Amino acid sequence: MTDTEALVALNLLPKIGPVRVRRLLEFFGTPAAILGAPKDKLVRVDGIGEETSSILHRWQDHADPVAEIAEAKQRGISIVTQDAPDYPAPLQEAYDPPLLLYVWGKIEDRDRHAIGIVGSRRATPYGRNVTKKLSFQLAGAGFTIVSGLARGIDTTAHEGALAAQGRTIAVIGSGLAKLYPPENLGLAEKIADGNGAVVSEFPLHTSPDRQTFPMRNRIVAAWSKAVLVTECPSRSGSLITANLASEYGKTIYAVPGSIDSPMSMGCHELIRDGATLVFDGGQILDDLGGLSFNRAPARQEPTPADLPPLPEEEARVFAVIRHEDQPVDRIIDASGLPAPVVTATLMKLEMKRLVRCLPGFRYSLR
Repeated sequence: MTDTEALVALNLLPKIGPVRVRRLLEFFGTPAAILGAPKDKLVRVDGIGEETSSILHRWQDHADPVAEIAEAKQRGISIVTQDAPDYPAPLQEAYDPPLLLYVWGKIEDRDRHAIGIVGSRRATPYGRNVTKKLSFQLAGAGFTIVSGLARGIDTTAHEGALAAQGRTIAVIGSGLAKLYPPENLGLAEKIADGNGAVVSEFPLHTSPDRQTFPMRNRIVAAWSKAVLVTECPSRSGSLITANLASEYGKTIYAVPGSIDSPMSMGCHELIRDGATLVFDGGQILDDLGGLSFNRAPARQEPTPADLPPLPEEEARVFAVIRHEDQPVDRIIDASGLPAPVVTATLMKLEMKRLVRCLPGFRYSLR
């Protein structure tokens, strides 16, 4: 049995996680030696009781690593162990790094320069708007956006990175054969198709539950240089991610909202407790030493000679805003473009310092 097969088998076993496996490896030396050890020796390991030693001793009753590896290969999924060159270096610093990762897509060395963006599943239009803006800015500056592929803020964070033609990593709380939520399969395919990776530490057919999501959150926290919370209520899973990241020594950023909005209470609590308030990606880039945006002073409406050549979609959106500020819904109607295209195009125009976002989701010239 190879070490990879043995690690896959250990990962398939119930009630045996990374911390226990690490203790077993310190005692037995190799994954294969653990699976071949007699029960009386297994029970001597600190933290390995009678139940766990019985599971390990009869591991064939619970796991078929050869079949798991074969199915992963058939699905185009690679299995990355801790000693593999493409195992994310930041995860090695965690207290309980995943034994292995199932990877759909490709992890690249530049993905160590990552920022986690998390928030509520029940995002408001405000939350989605600021998330897409900040994700677009950060991904456009070269950072990989790490999030959880969940509904709401996570989905928008991945979409913002893709709109910027940047990279994004989706860490999910289920097996890749049971991708959750299922309606994000199309988004997952876009990510895996050359724009990043969809990643899980769980066996292929693991269903999501209350334990898998906090485990997923620790990976997001450990992988990221910093974590940005854009919108969440009190007692949100996003606060768990932020707290874990803080324990890892990462910087926490939070976006403020209305003091009357319960959906921003979690962000306000983070800011009260020391998180850095942000409203523009350039602030984070300045802190982390990334490429900062050019900050030009406000100027009068540009003349045609001042304007750089704009692609058709950008030109259509810019023309709507040219003479007076407009709300997003009016820009969508007047431009004749789909809403997601308009949102992405507005961000591109912001990056070019041609337009700016005003309160109430209105846009004007800079």
